[in-house]
Amino acid sequence: MCLAAVAAAAPPARAAGWRELAPGLELGSFALPGAKASDGEPLHVVRLDPERWELVLLNASAPGEGEAHSARDWCRLKGMAAAVNASMYQADHLRSVSHMRTRTHVNNAYLSPDNTVLAFDRRDAGVPLVRIIDRTCEDFTAAAARYGTLVQSIRMVSCDRVNTWEPQARRTSAAAIGVDGSGRVLMIHCRKPLPTHDLIEHLLALPLDLAQAMYGEGGYQAQLYVGVGKQEYQFGGGFDDGRNPGDPDRQAWPLPNVVAARPR
Repeated sequence: MCLAAVAAAAPPARAAGWRELAPGLELGSFALPGAKASDGEPLHVVRLDPERWELVLLNASAPGEGEAHSARDWCRLKGMAAAVNASMYQADHLRSVSHMRTRTHVNNAYLSPDNTVLAFDRRDAGVPLVRIIDRTCEDFTAAAARYGTLVQSIRMVSCDRVNTWEPQARRTSAAAIGVDGSGRVLMIHCRKPLPTHDLIEHLLALPLDLAQAMYGEGGYQAQLYVGVGKQEYQFGGGFDDGRNPGDPDRQAWPLPNVVAARPR
């Protein structure tokens, strides 16, 4: 699923880094070290203030749904402003590969060995609105009990801000979810196919204040969408196989599970 960025407004300026699309919602566009001028800004990040923006897990497996959609179509159908892959999914094109649930729907009850769990929809005011639980750093059962929505996936950046991915040769585009040092949510998309270890190193070096991150999806399925008013951007990915990431003729793949955001 290689998508070009589509915008009703001009794309963010290269030098600006961050552009506010709405109060508490920003789009960051970044070049990567060693990138050619023709690459443009292959890395895009939607930054959300959880005090202003509520995260919602959307599942094709939920009652009354039954159909997967692109990130953009999920947003349009459900009145969301932004969406990114929630996690990788199984061959049935419905269930996540790891634990995933909301208060009212269990997509997958299986708790895999993966070490990170995105948690939101808090059950009490004594915890952050959104956080990533690192199972190697704390009691998962106690932490998870205080949230209504849990999304488990592969750890990218640990609770100690360490890159946990082994070096590899395989290159893909990637989508990820992170939190920064201020507790803001980062929906991350890198269009340029890279080894995931290298991507994480770039993310840690950028002015994101990246505190923790987990993997969403790779290859053609990796998507990020944000649309506010007349400003609309969507990004897709691919593999390093000779096809052009950002090919405007490639249709976005339907995704069974996305993490989306709407105004509070």
